[in-house]
Amino acid sequence: MDIFVQQVVSGLATGGIYASLALALVMIYQATDVVNFAQGEMAMFSTYICWTLLQAGLPYWIAFVATLAIAFLGGLLIERVVIRPVENAPILTIVIVTLGLVFILNSVAGWVYSYIQKPFPSPFPSQPIKVGQIVLGAHDLGAIGVTLVVLLLLFLFFRYTTLGLAMRAAAQNPASSRLCGIRVGWMLALGWGLAATFGAVAGIMIAPNIFLDPNMMTGIQIYAFAAATVGGFTSPVGAVVGGFIVGVTENLVGTYVSFIGTELKLTVALAMIIIVLLVKPSGLFGRSIVRRV
Repeated sequence: MDIFVQQVVSGLATGGIYASLALALVMIYQATDVVNFAQGEMAMFSTYICWTLLQAGLPYWIAFVATLAIAFLGGLLIERVVIRPVENAPILTIVIVTLGLVFILNSVAGWVYSYIQKPFPSPFPSQPIKVGQIVLGAHDLGAIGVTLVVLLLLFLFFRYTTLGLAMRAAAQNPASSRLCGIRVGWMLALGWGLAATFGAVAGIMIAPNIFLDPNMMTGIQIYAFAAATVGGFTSPVGAVVGGFIVGVTENLVGTYVSFIGTELKLTVALAMIIIVLLVKPSGLFGRSIVRRV
């Protein structure tokens, strides 16, 4: 029972990180109907920026906040410079553009920082926390807390601010929003900026566990895709719940299914994607979209 609880808590910690990246994927999908395949590489690059600020001597939380601000501006810039010129092109064109961003960001990170793995510090104590016979990592619990705080701020932003309501309207009905005087183009750009910010949170929180290198987010992005698929690409809440489900499921399956272990845990996420697409393509919380031809 102790092992079960420990694996669940650890799964919730990694699931929160998957939820942050999945939420970023969902935000861009809702705004543009396109899945951003470069979301993981954007998060990786933001994590390198945080590492650079820490190496320059900035305190951790100041570097954390500064990185989020830089990530937001970077997401804004990518939407304006790269995505905006092809926004009216076929969806396949935009997908190819995001795939191009994957290789560009990965190559630039390798060129600037090299492909050698680097340790990334955690702001939380290195000593584990013991609750009875259960040993919990302080960083795991801290990552859950940071993720929940970020998600709470997002909820408050979209629920109670004028800008948040305008962004929701622009994503759901661009034509009506324009008639109401909302600058839809800028709302979409802000959506990319916020998505880059959530990705940065995911990258910074996962880096102490897996080390920092240009390929660090490849597997994490697959888990995030699984989380968004399970929860539903049309539901931000579903993306969050899906992240926790994927995190806990992969831990429990890796622990209790002997032939999977740690080597095949990634296949659990891929299997979840396939099963959900076959059984309920819209996800647990997503809505089916019907288009009239």
